[in-house]
Amino acid sequence: MVGGMVTLFQKIRHSVTRNEYLIGRHAAERLEQRGIMEWQAVEGLIGGSLLEERPDARPNALVEVLQVLPDGTEFKAVWAYLKKSETAKLVTVHFLDGCSPWH
Repeated sequence: MVGGMVTLFQKIRHSVTRNEYLIGRHAAERLEQRGIMEWQAVEGLIGGSLLEERPDARPNALVEVLQVLPDGTEFKAVWAYLKKSETAKLVTVHFLDGCSPWH
């Protein structure tokens, strides 16, 4: 931790490890379209690499995370932090090239 401050990414990961997270409707649709299981997005966050932290995003602060599926396919997940409820929310997922790896 830098200067003892908990980062947004750390807050989101902590919420997810406590099972205090939501999957947004848009994210649920994208998971289904892309053949990614919810558990893969959740587990992928824990070992994922932070790409960008956007604490000033509206309506909620966001992080973009590079995550990896069990077969090695990389994808980006966008997670929000709902400050009032201290809950993480998966906003969307997509493959880095915009295409499914199965095409």
